[in-house]
Amino acid sequence: TPLASPFASVPDCNGIGYLSEAATNHVSHAALHGALPAADPFVMGGMMGGGGGMGTLQALLTEISGLKKPRGFVNRFVRRALGMRPKPPPKYRILIMMATNMPDALDEALLRPGRIDRLYKVGFPSKEGRKRTYQGYLDKVHHELTDEQVEKLAVISPYASGARVKDTVNEALILAVRDGREVITWKDIIQAKHLKEHGLPDDAEYIERERHAVAIHEACHAVAAYRLRRHAVIDVATIERRGDVGGFVSSIPPEEAFFDWRSEFETDIVVSIASLAGERLFFDGDNSAGVGGDLRNATTVALRMQGFAGMGTTIASHAVTIGGMRGAQPIEDGSDRAWHESAFGREVEAKLVELYDRAWRLLEENRIEVLAVAHALETHRTVSGEDVAAIVDGTVGPFVDGRPYHDEPFARIADGYHERALAAHKAHSSIEAPLPVFTTGGLDHEPVGASRWEPAEGPTGPPPMDR
Repeated sequence: TPLASPFASVPDCNGIGYLSEAATNHVSHAALHGALPAADPFVMGGMMGGGGGMGTLQALLTEISGLKKPRGFVNRFVRRALGMRPKPPPKYRILIMMATNMPDALDEALLRPGRIDRLYKVGFPSKEGRKRTYQGYLDKVHHELTDEQVEKLAVISPYASGARVKDTVNEALILAVRDGREVITWKDIIQAKHLKEHGLPDDAEYIERERHAVAIHEACHAVAAYRLRRHAVIDVATIERRGDVGGFVSSIPPEEAFFDWRSEFETDIVVSIASLAGERLFFDGDNSAGVGGDLRNATTVALRMQGFAGMGTTIASHAVTIGGMRGAQPIEDGSDRAWHESAFGREVEAKLVELYDRAWRLLEENRIEVLAVAHALETHRTVSGEDVAAIVDGTVGPFVDGRPYHDEPFARIADGYHERALAAHKAHSSIEAPLPVFTTGGLDHEPVGASRWEPAEGPTGPPPMDR
């Protein structure tokens, strides 16, 4: 009984249907004799990284090299039996194109000259490409987004692939349907974008004093970023917990720039270290362990500035070593961790202290803005970057009206609520006051209980640093 091909029941769409008869026989022979698992079909473009095995690679190489061989039974065997030379094959003009998301897994045999000798990296779509992609998927659903909003959506999605754009639009439609609507709104698309980029928040609640502390922490980041950063804009600020992260402020570049500058690095450090300065400013010199990640980021940027990018007091790069110049393998002996105690480490520390003082002064000057953003975070849990701007500037944002935060009663009430939160922090007790809320009355918004608290008196924090 003749042996059946191991691919007899496999549909043509698995890649085998695209092979020549000789290549198909080669793959079948390899599978029957154990060189290729019968259950491992040939897939175009899935070389080695997808488990194709050596049989798959040999089949592809045979297909590529076999284009110059005579083809056909009569041409190859009958003419040869009659003493006639086989006809030369036609001059094929075949361009072989492959795609993979694992270029490092390609076998070197494929990359030899004459085979696959050109590699093109396909990056993320440009802003115009993202705009057209968003528009194409939005045209398939009911929505009320304007052209300006689609343009803005493309700007605030700098690293979105086509698949991410499609997924975001689908998630926005799900949010609309859950709300009993068939039309996607701007709020739906923004919520879907944040969900896809940052994931679902944990179903966890803070105790009141920790909720306020986290809100102050993130508000300090947000106010510093909005006041200082020009190379990045706030995308979202949130106090919703995600794993070990209690909250975050995410920023995105408005332009696709290639280089970073010293002024931008210094601003990034101020924004990172604002959490430490803010916690000490608002909590009488105390600070949480939650600033650890911010300090690590700030130290990393400062180290890169001072030691590797010529942005400090020296010009020489610390990336150069004598052993490395001689081609020696670098060996870690622990001395690289002792740089803090060196003159270079003291320069890095001095730069961090300088920028810490700058952050402290900024937050002192914008104390009410910090309390306003913190109140919005405690109220809404998550606010967009446009809403942060509206709160700080006293304008109307897409989801939060920032005008009430600039009314006189709010400053008095916000200070009073913070003083009670600070007392609860020191006593490890509950806050003896509810979170203030707004009630609408025409164009004016009056906080509930506007006469309940008085503003705090006296100094609000210790001096910036004791050096």
